[in-house]
Amino acid sequence: MSIEVLGSVYILAAILFVFGLKLMSSPATAVRGNLLSSVGMLMAVLITLTSKEILDYRYLAGAAILGAVVGAIAARRVAMTGMPEMVALFNGSGGIASLLVGWAALYGQESSAFTLITVLLSVLIGGVTFSGSLVAWAKLSETISSGAMTFAGQRVVNVLLLLVLLACSIAMVVNPAYTFPLIFVVIGLSILLGVMAVIPIGGADMPVVISLLNSYSGLAACAAGFAINNTILIVAGSLVGAAGLILTNIMCKAMNRSLSNVLFSGFAATTKATKVEGEVKPITADDAYLILEAASSVVMVPGYGMAVAQAQHVVRELGELLEANGADVSYAIHPVAGRMPGHMNVLLAEANVPYDQLIEMDEINPRIENIDVAIVIGANDVVNPAAREDENSPIYGMPIINVDHARTVFVLKRSMASGFSGVDNPLFFGENTRMLFGDAKQSLSSVIAEFKS
Repeated sequence: MSIEVLGSVYILAAILFVFGLKLMSSPATAVRGNLLSSVGMLMAVLITLTSKEILDYRYLAGAAILGAVVGAIAARRVAMTGMPEMVALFNGSGGIASLLVGWAALYGQESSAFTLITVLLSVLIGGVTFSGSLVAWAKLSETISSGAMTFAGQRVVNVLLLLVLLACSIAMVVNPAYTFPLIFVVIGLSILLGVMAVIPIGGADMPVVISLLNSYSGLAACAAGFAINNTILIVAGSLVGAAGLILTNIMCKAMNRSLSNVLFSGFAATTKATKVEGEVKPITADDAYLILEAASSVVMVPGYGMAVAQAQHVVRELGELLEANGADVSYAIHPVAGRMPGHMNVLLAEANVPYDQLIEMDEINPRIENIDVAIVIGANDVVNPAAREDENSPIYGMPIINVDHARTVFVLKRSMASGFSGVDNPLFFGENTRMLFGDAKQSLSSVIAEFKS
């Protein structure tokens, strides 16, 4: 295959990547953007595999079919509550792939200093991404504790790991004869560093971690592209890395944390919030219906609990009934609601909630005092007033949706358990708060039944 044909297909694939990313900036066009980017990636993979005699095409076809089947089954079977874990595993897969590509680039050719540096970057970032993503998956799935895991001298250990990695890398570049004994040290320490980087991060910060690891996977792929001199891998990796960093920055602002805190794992939840006590005011579905029937403005605030209860469809149905009753209905989305960026947007889109009814935190807060009823559906940390009032709280300073300023607040929860961050929520004891205990889907279905009776 001529270099002109190869370059033309790569350029077309890169255009599809960029155009797809642009379409993903809006929920209305995100599906089309995802499809275009996937087509671009398929073109890039096929043209690369057919243009170079890497392996027998039968092996390549077998591996591609196996990977496609595994990916399709995993994507179809995963529940909406499991999407964050799946994204974490995808990030980890990208990381280990880049590590292996960089490692393989050392064999069969004499490596220049530039090649060695790009190999080291792909191995280092890929290893950190791989093991860090596995720890993130374990925390999200609660296979291990979702809380921050810290020990005395943790930062010193991390700094020592970095220094040893740096020393090994310099030794490899200065004297390539040391490459093969030292590359194994670099691989092992990179994987260990990924574990050490993620374990001190508490559950409330996991959306930022997922976004950051996504960025790392792109940067690792970009470095691997330089290592094997593949243009489209450099382009794709750069786009993923840059997009992930931008999203990480947006998430950091939403959580009132700096990017440097995230990069150096300086946001472990080591402080202890003030103990919260008070009297809870339970409410039944019948009484909730009476209040909602008289409301002229209602805002729904979804959280991870809505995903667990699979309540997004009844949420949309209740919203339609309230609108038919004359109420103004909107859905307030916190940037880090759920356990990954955009988690609530995906769920509400699945239930066909109109995009123009989704309102961001900065837009709803200035007028929340004029809202008759705020319905909190499985959200916790993103509506916790402790983030605004308790300086001892691990989430202090994080912007929240101020539902406690609404005239009445309904909180739908199964119990009084704290959120993913493990921080008690004084909202539950507020004077204007009514707790509607039970499964969110069943509770809302009961309210809907009252509207229809």
